[in-house]
Parts: sequence; structure tokens; C-alpha cells
Amino acid sequence: MTSDAVSPETWKRPAFGVLVVAWGANMFASVLQTYRGDLSQVQVTSLYGAYALGLIPALLIMAKVSDRLGRRLALTAGLVLSAAGTLLILASGSAFGGILAGRIIIGVSAGAALAPATAWIKELSDAAGFGASGARRAATALTGGFALGPLLSGIIVQWLPSPRPTAYLIHVALAVAGLFFLRGTPERTAVRVVPEELVDAGLRDLLTSRLFLGAIASTAPWVFGAATTSLAALPVLVSLGSYKPVGSGVIAALTLGTGILIQPLAQRLAQRSPALPFRVAMAAVVAGMLVAATAASTEWVPLLFVTALILGSAYGLLLVSGLKLVQAVAPPQHAAMATAVFYALTYVGFAAPVIIPALGGIWSPTVVLVGMAVLGALSLAATFVAWPRRVLELEYS
Repeated sequence: MTSDAVSPETWKRPAFGVLVVAWGANMFASVLQTYRGDLSQVQVTSLYGAYALGLIPALLIMAKVSDRLGRRLALTAGLVLSAAGTLLILASGSAFGGILAGRIIIGVSAGAALAPATAWIKELSDAAGFGASGARRAATALTGGFALGPLLSGIIVQWLPSPRPTAYLIHVALAVAGLFFLRGTPERTAVRVVPEELVDAGLRDLLTSRLFLGAIASTAPWVFGAATTSLAALPVLVSLGSYKPVGSGVIAALTLGTGILIQPLAQRLAQRSPALPFRVAMAAVVAGMLVAATAASTEWVPLLFVTALILGSAYGLLLVSGLKLVQAVAPPQHAAMATAVFYALTYVGFAAPVIIPALGGIWSPTVVLVGMAVLGALSLAATFVAWPRRVLELEYS
């Protein structure tokens, strides 16, 4: 770290940057309601998840850049690209191609920001003597942005004039503020020089380990698979009437807000066994998908809120537990890259809102959601073979 003292509050600067990038990524969950008269349902739902196309490659590239050139550069690039993507969407009106390009740029911004900022938050927490809180702080910042973006945007779309410009320009202003807060934030001034072949070998061993494959790779796609099913797929399947914009925002906020509030439970479960939060979360995925299937078949609106609570709990438990496990087993020189791989796996779940309507011509949404519950049960089973007894002794500290 730099010679500057790191105060207990310094971590909030990169955390605000993460919140802003996540805000820009997920505010579209509410704003997309304004495009339904101009674009097809498949186009609208595709636009929501399209930013994963830019996110996953950017995650893997910028994590390595961050490890070599510093966290500030990566997070700064993420904030600039986030604002640029939002401005492109605003300028595109209802043109599908322009909106798609903007969403992909926003995906690149998230890929540039998330893993480096998560590692930076952990490093600042360590330097201030609060290393055990690093994963929870990063998960809270990410989830807070995902929740507040659609909630505020839903209110704007529902009740304010010129909803698109208003919602988009608020995000741009937040991005500018985020850039200001990063000024002077301490970071590592020297990165350990490790031979490339050792870096690659160590990372490969980590990513092919029984623990990573069984506990992380099998459950990570359900982080956003659970969340986006609740906040993006179900509000399309179950009519919210004239309150669709603000209703979608409320569902998103409830899903992701639950994800924040449940995170302390992950810590308590992990104190009993590091496997337990993953298993409880995957049980919640199975239950949530079955409730979602019931909601889709009955179109009973109260079940949307029940689903949001269950799948939001699964999201929060899996996100914070996955980050904490990656930080516990990854050597420092692999921290950002291992976190990037975890995030990349989580974003596979953004396919859920596209898959459910896309398979509508073959099976009903109810059948698709029941099928997702079955897949969730298989992931739950994988967690029971992921931890040998010696790994269950792992302490999260």
C-alpha cells in the first residue's frame, strides 16, 4: 500500500465506484419497461442480459491488468465506460442496435470494475485491520447498486416526466462523483513480480481443484440465475397492470435488498461449516424456482414477493459466500483473477431471463422453471461432494 495511513472508512471510496457501476448495469430492469411499445419481448429481455457479452471477457482481461498496473486504473476505466454506455443508450432513442451497443459497453465497464474493486476493498480492509469484512463489504456495495438503480429508476419511470433522460443522467452524475472519490485513494504501489509460468500454474491448480469445481463452479451461475429470474423474468410473466415500472423496481429492490440483509447469516452458517451457506442457498434456489413456477402458472401477484424473498436470500448467500471462499483459497497474486473467474461464472445466470421466454415455444414457463429447480437440486448435490473433511476445517478469518 502507499505510505498514507488507511483509515477504516477508506474502503468506501472504491465501494461507491462498484455501487455506481452496478447501478448503471441494473437500472435497465425498470427503464426497459419504456421500450416495450417499440421493441419485441425477446429484444427487450435480451437487452437486459446483453451486457454480460461485454462483461465476461472484460472481467478476465482487466483483472490481470489490475494485478499488474493497479486497482485505480481499472475502476476508473469502469466508471468512464459505465457513463459512456449510458449516454449512448440515451442518444439511441428506441433504436435496438444503439441500445444493444450501449448495454455491451456497460458490460465492459462492469467487467473492468468488479473484480479489481473487490480486490481493492479487501486490501483496504486488510490494511485498516478489518480483513474479515472485505467480502461482505464488496458484496453489499455490488448488491446495493443493483437494488437502488432499478428502484429509483422505477419511481422515475412511473411518475416523473422524461423518464429516460432523467434516469440515465442521474447515473452519469453518480459516475462523475465516483471518479472524484477515487482521487487520492491509496492502493498497492508495487505488485509482486512472479514468473508467468508460476502464476499460470498456480491459478490453473486453483480453478481445477475439487473445492472450486464443486463449490464455486456448480453454484456461482445461480447467483444471478436466482436474482434475474425474480427481478427480470417473473415481472414479464405475471402482470403488474398499470404499476409495471414501479412494481418491477420494487421486486428488484426486494430481491436484492434481501440479498444484502441475509449476508450476516452467511457468516454465522460458515462458522458452523464453510459448506453450510452454499447448501442452504441452493436449497433456497430449488424452493424459489418452484414458487416461481407456481407464480407463472397462477399469475398471482403476491407470489412474486414471496419468490423475491426466497431467491433474494439465495442470491445474497451465494454471492458473499462465494467471494469469501475465493478470497480464502486464492493466493494474493491470484486475487483479482480468481475473483474475476468467480464473477464470470455468476454472470452465466443472466441467461435465465432470456432462456425462459425463448423456450416458450417448446415448453411453458412453468415447465422451464420446474426444470431450473431440478438443475438447482443437482448443484445442491455437488456441494455435498465438494468438501473433504480436511477442507471443512477451513476457517474464514
